[in-house]
Amino acid sequence: MRALLVEDDEVAGDALRRALVGAGFRVRHVTSGAAALAAVAEDEPDVVLLDMGLPDRDGLGVCRGIREASRVPIIAVTGRGAVEARVSGLRSGADDYIVKPFLLDELLARIDAVLRRSRGLGVAPAVRAGDVEIDLARREVLVDGESVALARKEFDLLAALARREGAVVDRAALVDEVWGGPGPGLERTLEAHVASLRAKLGRPRAVRTVRGVGYRLDV
Repeated sequence: MRALLVEDDEVAGDALRRALVGAGFRVRHVTSGAAALAAVAEDEPDVVLLDMGLPDRDGLGVCRGIREASRVPIIAVTGRGAVEARVSGLRSGADDYIVKPFLLDELLARIDAVLRRSRGLGVAPAVRAGDVEIDLARREVLVDGESVALARKEFDLLAALARREGAVVDRAALVDEVWGGPGPGLERTLEAHVASLRAKLGRPRAVRTVRGVGYRLDV
């Protein structure tokens, strides 16, 4: 999945880029409206995350320019949360609007939603690991057709692995995505959640440990 990140703040942009890469995206980061328009014309991404406060052009104008050239889903990202600002962004062609600061989980959910709408799908496709089925849109897990109740963080952890569909996810990326960043004791918290997840699924091998790196879902 290819994301175009348009963010002029280098520090914030790099942090978000790393988080998205950790979530399985291939990210191109540009820092101006002109570069955003050129990037869409050069190689249309799957989704655009567009900061509305750009140094060279008004974000609304950039949004309109992208929409005139492409049907790519656009999520406007901004610090302005007033209703008028959100309405202006949507009327300029954005498919959704998210206000800073936000959690990565919320952004990923919004990306899933705009992609489903753009593809005309009612729900996100389920990811399977043997007889374990993870429905990311409904936040539902079935094992051999039976529903399994997971705590919120347990599902968030499973979803983070499911989005990569078998790729290895390093521990730092999982901690960042599920708990919002590094913190005291979170490495052990991650291990405890993995153990709990395996127990509740009744499928210890569904979540594989990759020594020295992290975990992967055995799809």
